[in-house]
Amino acid sequence: MGFKEGGLCHLTTATTAVTFSDADTQPLALSQSSNVNQTLSLLQSDDVNLRVQAAVEIRRLTKTSQRYRRHFSGAVKPLVDMLLCDSIEAKEAALAALLNLAVKDETNKINIIDAGALEPIIGFLQSEDPTLEEHAIAALITLSASSVNKPIISASGAIPLLVETLRHGSSQTKSDAVMALYNLSTHPENVSLILQTEPIPPLVDLLKSCKKSSKTAERCTGLIELLVGFEEGRTILTSEEGGILAVVEVLESGSLQSREHAVGTLLTMCESDRCKYREPILREGVIPGLLELTVQGTPKSQSKAQTLLRLLRDNPYPRSELQPNTLENIVCNIISRIDGEDQTGKAKQMLAEMVQVSMEKSLKHLQQRALVCTPADLPISNCASEVPSK
Repeated sequence: MGFKEGGLCHLTTATTAVTFSDADTQPLALSQSSNVNQTLSLLQSDDVNLRVQAAVEIRRLTKTSQRYRRHFSGAVKPLVDMLLCDSIEAKEAALAALLNLAVKDETNKINIIDAGALEPIIGFLQSEDPTLEEHAIAALITLSASSVNKPIISASGAIPLLVETLRHGSSQTKSDAVMALYNLSTHPENVSLILQTEPIPPLVDLLKSCKKSSKTAERCTGLIELLVGFEEGRTILTSEEGGILAVVEVLESGSLQSREHAVGTLLTMCESDRCKYREPILREGVIPGLLELTVQGTPKSQSKAQTLLRLLRDNPYPRSELQPNTLENIVCNIISRIDGEDQTGKAKQMLAEMVQVSMEKSLKHLQQRALVCTPADLPISNCASEVPSK
């Protein structure tokens, strides 16, 4: 059950974000308005089968329509009441409808919590019915996207249950649990609450098994970066077998955002206590990935990678700026300290290759600029030589 906020279509399939047209904000036609009223009326029926039918219709109509989400806002309370039914089918239908109502609708997200949905949803996290458990985690992903709901959800006891899913769930529920935890972690007070549940070991396990360029890896490293802001988090990551290595592997082959989180994690550790964390980081072969980031990373990654390289050298503070020869000295120093003086040549070669990549990218960029700004009858060099200063 793939899920992400902003793209719920079917709970059993991976989804993508939906772009709404201007028509979605317009009033409903008379026939459509009548359909809405009839469906809302069915939700009040004493017949549970009719209520399920209404929930299924709401789910269908709100699947891709922001307009219907607004017009069905009155369905929130009766749908929340359905979560308390004895019927598993009714619970699943109501929860699916609530999820579609909440997507990209801040008001509905808040109203669903206010209507009392959180308690039954938390209960579903412990359900023996796997579909209901999956639906519940997806609901928390959606609802936790609201800044208003974040502290309320964390106070409800959801965090320990999500971390338990992280330990023992299926591969999909683990990924969804990470997404929900990541959403909650963006509320600063929740980070320490998450840390108390000891999530780092299962996060490392998931990071080892998932694709390094995936959204799951991105969320895992994002969480880990926040958690190592605490000494307890740094200690646990270091003591966890393969913990630092898992972060280094993301630094080498993750998405741009994942690599930024990964280098941020290692930098936070090294800045907090260089003597304690320098050697564990170096042992995992972080240098090639850091060198690549200094050339090919995001601006933040490049800056963090350069700072971390300075901290990893034997004497990190002789100069305040990284000049080309200084960077070479840093790399040579690091490699020689780990592998012996005979490895210095390899460090120089490694650095030369990265510099070559940087030069080629810069030249290509200049050529592209020249082709855009130079008239066809002028040589490219005339334009390329007039690069504006930064």
